[in-house]
Amino acid sequence: MTDSADLDSRAGLPGELRFLLEQHPRDTWETHDNLGGLMQFWLSRHDGFRTLGETLSQALESFREGEIAAERFGGFLAPRLQHFLGELHHHHMIEDRHYFPVFMAAETRLVRGFEILEGDHELIHERIGTVVTRANELLGLLGDGDRDRIRRAADHYAADSDRLISGLMRHLEDEEDLIVPLVLERGEAELGVG
Repeated sequence: MTDSADLDSRAGLPGELRFLLEQHPRDTWETHDNLGGLMQFWLSRHDGFRTLGETLSQALESFREGEIAAERFGGFLAPRLQHFLGELHHHHMIEDRHYFPVFMAAETRLVRGFEILEGDHELIHERIGTVVTRANELLGLLGDGDRDRIRRAADHYAADSDRLISGLMRHLEDEEDLIVPLVLERGEAELGVG
C-alpha cells in the first residue's frame, strides 16, 4: 500500500477519490432526498461501533487508573468486546461480499477506494485476532492478584486495542466519505441496494 492508503498514517481518502464528497459534503447528508433507509441504518451501525469502541476504551482507562475493580472490569469487558468484534466481523463480511461489488460496478472511478477499504478490512481483522489474544491474556490474569502481571497484560491489551479502535475510526469515516456521496448521487433504488 502507498502512504496515502495506509490506515495508520492517512488523514482521509486520496483527493482523486473525493470528487463525489465535494459535490455532497457531510453537512448535506442528513437532509438529502436520496438518503434512504439502508444508508440511515448503515450510518447508525457505524455510530454504534464508534460508541461501543469509546465505551470499551473508557472502561479500560478506568481499570488501568484503579477506578474499577478487576472482577467488575472483567465482567464488563468480556461480553461487550465479544459483541463489538463479532458485529464488526459480520458488518465487514456483508460489505465485502454484497455492497462493495455493487458500488464498484456502479462507479468505476471509485474502485481504488474500495480496494483501500477492503485492505482496511483485512488489517482490522488481523488486529481483531491480536486483541482477542491480548484480552484473553488479561482476563485470565484478573483473578490471580499479581498486580505487576495484570498491569503488563493491561498495557499490552491497551496498545493493541487502541491500534484497532483508532484504525477503525479512520476506516469508518473514509468508508462513509466514499459510499454515502455515491448513494446520494445515484439513489439506493438505482444502485439496487434500496
